[in-house]
Amino acid sequence: MCSKPMPRLVDAALEPDSPPRPPTPRDTRVSMTLFQIVEPDDAERRFLYLFFKRIREAGKRFLLQSEIADHLEAVGAEGGGADLSESTLLKTLRHATCAAFRDPWLLIQCRPTIGACGHGRFHIGDLTYESIPVDEFMRFQEELVDGDGAPGEWGVEFDGSPFLRDVPLMKDRKQIGRGVEYLNRHLSSRLFSDPGERSRLLFEFLRLHHHRGEKLMLSDRIESPQQLLDGIEQAEELLSSLDDDTPWHDFRPQMNAIGFEVGWGDTAARVRETIGLLSEVLDAPDPKEMEAFLGRVPMIFNVVILSPHGYFGQSNVLGLPDTGGQVVYILDQVRALEEEMWQRLARQGVDAEPRILVITRLIPEAGDTDCDVPEEHINGTRNARILRVPFTEEDGSVVPQWISRFQLWPYLERFTLDAEKTILAELGDIPDLVIGNYTDGNLVASLLAGRLGVTQCNIAHALEKTKYLYSDLYWKDNEKQYRFSAHFTADLLAMNAADFIITSTYQEIAGNMATVGQYESYSSFTLPGLYRVPKGIDVFDPKFNIVSPGADEKVYFPHTRTEHRIKGLEKDIDRLLFDGFPGAVSRFDDPEKPLIFLMSRLDKVKNVSGFVEWYANDERLRELANVFIIAGNTDESASDDEEEREQIQLMHKLYEQHSLHGSVRWVPKQSDKVFNGELYRAIADRGGVFVQPALFEAFGLTVIEAMISGLPTFATVHGGPLEIIEDGRSGFHIDPNHGAAASARLADFFEACRDDPGHWKKISEGGIARVEERYTWRLYASRLMTLSRIYGFWKYVTDLDRAGTRAYNRLFYNSVFRPIVAGMEKE
Repeated sequence: MCSKPMPRLVDAALEPDSPPRPPTPRDTRVSMTLFQIVEPDDAERRFLYLFFKRIREAGKRFLLQSEIADHLEAVGAEGGGADLSESTLLKTLRHATCAAFRDPWLLIQCRPTIGACGHGRFHIGDLTYESIPVDEFMRFQEELVDGDGAPGEWGVEFDGSPFLRDVPLMKDRKQIGRGVEYLNRHLSSRLFSDPGERSRLLFEFLRLHHHRGEKLMLSDRIESPQQLLDGIEQAEELLSSLDDDTPWHDFRPQMNAIGFEVGWGDTAARVRETIGLLSEVLDAPDPKEMEAFLGRVPMIFNVVILSPHGYFGQSNVLGLPDTGGQVVYILDQVRALEEEMWQRLARQGVDAEPRILVITRLIPEAGDTDCDVPEEHINGTRNARILRVPFTEEDGSVVPQWISRFQLWPYLERFTLDAEKTILAELGDIPDLVIGNYTDGNLVASLLAGRLGVTQCNIAHALEKTKYLYSDLYWKDNEKQYRFSAHFTADLLAMNAADFIITSTYQEIAGNMATVGQYESYSSFTLPGLYRVPKGIDVFDPKFNIVSPGADEKVYFPHTRTEHRIKGLEKDIDRLLFDGFPGAVSRFDDPEKPLIFLMSRLDKVKNVSGFVEWYANDERLRELANVFIIAGNTDESASDDEEEREQIQLMHKLYEQHSLHGSVRWVPKQSDKVFNGELYRAIADRGGVFVQPALFEAFGLTVIEAMISGLPTFATVHGGPLEIIEDGRSGFHIDPNHGAAASARLADFFEACRDDPGHWKKISEGGIARVEERYTWRLYASRLMTLSRIYGFWKYVTDLDRAGTRAYNRLFYNSVFRPIVAGMEKE
């Protein structure tokens, strides 16, 4: 949400009866032309008159999708008259995602379906409509915000559309998030239609591979595509005479004599399968066979994962400012990836140790964490390590204190260069894959991958633009606290630089029919007075892939698996839940009631205070259950984060206003992952539930953790939980914008469980089954390793290295992003 109210309308930009500036000849970029000039019929005119009357009376210059829908519903309820369900004009308004109003003009952004966007304007006087270019819509927004200060025709733009012309964009919204499948189908048919060219490309690709000076796959004995084809025939004849389990080293001399090096497999059976797949691809490329073959090529030995912000560590960090699910995600990701890399290299017959480095920030003033330690082994892995690189000032001095993720932009260039030196010294080579995390990590990954020429993967975790209302239009009002100018620019640069992007859900990319996705929100927008974005990102780009994470199966498992439960924690858990505990606020008057459990950071978006207020105002729910909260700090003086301090004040205020002592217990953050796993199960033993009430949640690892533990889970409809939970079967959806309905749904559930004890068990088992089927780290790691190989291959044999985009990015980085950061440094 904007921290300041919207400024009053400035009338100098346009006279009341003048239209927005007409399109210039270069304004031809209309994402989708809905219709041109439309004359309404009599019934439509009556409806539009009443609708626009309400818009005028409301007096708001910018309207949200929900506000437009409310006005339409109100007019429909008041007006009666003809059935307008088939009205083209009314459909346009129903599909509007936002609007900008200045009498007599109402400009709308219309999204009739996922990923398709158009713009138009209504004249409120004569009730007509016409389509307009996206530039015209953004100029109108800028004029409403900045008045005479709006740049008009000559504003700075970020426009990626020219660089998408050669990218094989998908067309069906069902394909969004399945980019590698589409890419394989499209490029296999387009590029491999010529058998000779197909053989040449694969031959050249296979000759590339080596590790620490050792040739892999093909030796110099095979000097041409024809020799590769001949060699395959000889190898197949040799392999047909060997037992399946014959180890590679027993027949390596014969394979070497043909021209084949290590990397095809560890046994005769696996080598036979790999060579058979190559033979099939050379003969008639099938996308699935292409993916299967590339998945076996030993390409990934060294992986670098970047996560600069927050306190990145393995203990005592969760719940600290800017530190939550992303840390858990990366540590679990590393364990799963390393195991997958070991297994793949072993199956490929390659004797090599995979290396994973997590590069984060070293914080000298680290409190009781290990974030001041330069190097740390990652528990549960063989070789993976955390390497911490400090932020430095221009004079080289180390920055000692924690810095908010919104304020770290001046340090990232120097951090990138220092991280590069650390990585090269540690690995003795360049990495094969760089993975960025969140906006800052993705920007550093872009800079690093560009310098080293390696494959780049981005993981956003959460994009801030959709979290804060009008954060783009009113970026200036929030600049000191949030630095949205740098943040959104970094997002644009990193998105366009990445070779591929991993998301946890479809919602994260493209939302749904009613809601714009996080990435989709970057398709077009404006930062008034800074620059506008006619085309920022395209959700139909095949770089997007959905790869959902999971919960650590060793820590989070169903409460019914008693043989795996950790004994000896019962007293500690009871103390946390019911007795004296450091920092605890309140004790339960009736500890026998089931618990509603919340665990998250304490910030606006996580909406813990919002849920407490819903509970406070629902007498029925207060009678049925207690609330137990683990979130942030409970003492304002213990927090260094401004937003958290505001939430702490609000929480204490709610306690006093609603007399919550005795029914709501709030304790500080708990960072012991193993303990928290047993805590989920203990609350499940007591018939409790888990609630995730966030205003937006990109994925929701705690949702996965709670569900697999057996806790019936109620989670926000905004973001990943909408896909994770099958409403009414494996959990329940709640809308944080309708708190009364959410609390009523919880009360209904507890009443249903009271009347039918089997109801709780049914939802609990449904949640467990859902996670076991869809959300595991083993599936995640396998998919990510396959994607890395496939994108690396297509990047090599096609123009998907996007050289034009990279050059454009560098220009925008130097001409726009760096001056923004320089301005921060001068403050």
